[in-house]
Amino acid sequence: MKIMFSAGEASGDMHAAAVAAELKKNHPDIEMLGMGGPAMKRAGVRIVYDIENLGVIGVVEIIKHIPFFFRLRDYIRRVVEKEKPDVFVCVDYPGFNMKLAHMVSQMGIPVVYYIAPTIWAWNKGRARNIVRDVDCVASIFPFEAEAYRKAGANVTFVGHPLVDTVHPVMTEQEAMTHFGARKEAKRILLMPGSRKNEVRDLLPVMLRAGKQLMKMADCQFFMPRAETIPEEMLTSLIEQEGNISVTITEGHQYDLMSICTACIASSGTATLETALMELPTVLVYKLAPVTWFLAKHLVHVKYAGLPNLLLNREVTPELLQDAVTPEHIVEIAGAWITDETKRQQNIQELKEVRSKLGNSGAVRRTGELILNTSRIGKE
Repeated sequence: MKIMFSAGEASGDMHAAAVAAELKKNHPDIEMLGMGGPAMKRAGVRIVYDIENLGVIGVVEIIKHIPFFFRLRDYIRRVVEKEKPDVFVCVDYPGFNMKLAHMVSQMGIPVVYYIAPTIWAWNKGRARNIVRDVDCVASIFPFEAEAYRKAGANVTFVGHPLVDTVHPVMTEQEAMTHFGARKEAKRILLMPGSRKNEVRDLLPVMLRAGKQLMKMADCQFFMPRAETIPEEMLTSLIEQEGNISVTITEGHQYDLMSICTACIASSGTATLETALMELPTVLVYKLAPVTWFLAKHLVHVKYAGLPNLLLNREVTPELLQDAVTPEHIVEIAGAWITDETKRQQNIQELKEVRSKLGNSGAVRRTGELILNTSRIGKE
């Protein structure tokens, strides 16, 4: 059997890699290829296009790159025609993957969509395309599965993969030693995103907030590097800001979260991970002005953060667009590093998030769904 994946950014690479590794473990003879990154490659996927340069988001940003995406789609078509996979798995990255799903379905190849488009948030027209082009949606949220079911899609609620993977493997003391963390310090995690434009927009603001937090308490700053972001880019931005020291880390991200006091993070998977690790987090996000204008008129949900959407209340404070300022970040995070009672109150709220994400085994269930949807599985 041959399975082809398409992931367009770091989080999708991570999710696709987990499924690929599970499939390889139980079916060593499966051949896997696709568009992805280093995580998929480590999991045994033959990478036909490296996603390092796909860090584009927002309407304005994508318009600038339309010719590139047309060329990439034509290239993927040629790969599909040559390789003839038994099933094609789209992972997140809906703006591009929806086009691929339509193209591949017309070639008679079954399509599975994992980490599916957020039809419950905006662009509900995509639901019709999903029904038309996708054989099965592997849904990771219960409210998402219900929305797809109502739209007429073939959907299975598999649960969220992070339920299985988000946990530390080190003891607290081992993690403290590994990261060179100081017991007396307030340890603050900075997570500016996995796309280069996110990092350029958000990291300077985070660093300025950090310098203000240093006036309130003894602080130590850590920043896990997303594999899609060069370390030189991070060090350059830190040096440009000046007067703040940040430890850039590689690996053991959940162990790092387990010893941190608070976090400042870009909107996305990271805020769900920190919620599952019960780490109080300030969510920050910026879009290009035109993209933000369109989003305000098209988005149909109250919150940007996944923890808040799951619980239908703001347990992860959100700062969006013009509200992303050092002063606003400090107002929220400063309370957590100076008042342990307030920090513990937030932690108690975050404990509810895990219960909303289904039982463990999401990756295994997704792998089984892919096999059953494939041309061989249907025979």
